[in-house]
Amino acid sequence: MALLYGLLWRLLLVLVRVKRALVSWLRQRSWRGRLWERAVAALLLPVAGFPDHRRKILPPQDADPNPATRRRSRCLSDGKALEKLPVHIGLMVAEEEPSYPDIASLVVWCMALGVSWVSVYDHHGLFQKNSPRLQEEILRQQQNLLGPDGSKYNVELLSSGQDEQQHYVVSCRSTVKVLSPEDGKTSIVQAARKLCHSVENKERSSRDISVSMLDVLLRESKNIPDPELVVKFGPVNSTLGFLPWHIRLTEFISLASHRDVSYEDLLDALQRYSACQQRLGQ
Repeated sequence: MALLYGLLWRLLLVLVRVKRALVSWLRQRSWRGRLWERAVAALLLPVAGFPDHRRKILPPQDADPNPATRRRSRCLSDGKALEKLPVHIGLMVAEEEPSYPDIASLVVWCMALGVSWVSVYDHHGLFQKNSPRLQEEILRQQQNLLGPDGSKYNVELLSSGQDEQQHYVVSCRSTVKVLSPEDGKTSIVQAARKLCHSVENKERSSRDISVSMLDVLLRESKNIPDPELVVKFGPVNSTLGFLPWHIRLTEFISLASHRDVSYEDLLDALQRYSACQQRLGQ
């Protein structure tokens, strides 16, 4: 079959060359020659338009061959396609051995999808103790997953409750908060103690102590919005002390493990969150 196509293609090339020579000769003749030229051209027109089976199919001109560019475009379109996208998403690792590359990949994917705040939490506080390592891994994953132009998705990495003294700022486009149990129950105890001291020092009266006042103090110390979604990785069915004051309206979605997690796993969790109906206590 290939030999037959080759012979047919050579025959077509010969016919095309004969047509060109004949048309060139007829152009030098009278008006009758012009009629012959049109007739021959009409006769040989299908030959010129015959498909070349040896020709390679080229991609569209607007198709970008850069994989990183395609990944960025996909994340952007996926984020816009979601009916609702959380402003703040928590990544809670309930496993013994944390994987910095996998968590960094999740953080970068969240940023590329358009999430403004990402909280990284583990019960032992390992991510918080090793914030520089996590920052380095996030920057490396940005390069691997989003390419050289990934700088537009740069991150501000806040390492602990003392954000003014301990933070690693790359950009303020998106913010990653590294949390530990100290940022949960301990912060509530500290806020309550602060209220008691203010009453003892007669800065406030006992009548001023209320849930709303405690809420104000806790939000001043954290300065982050409540997480709308927390993705929990691991077999433990517990919140493990993850911001107990801020998760009253949070949707929790569990995945088996954060190791070898894929972009499709994260997107599936976001789609499940987007489709859920939050009745907000009604």
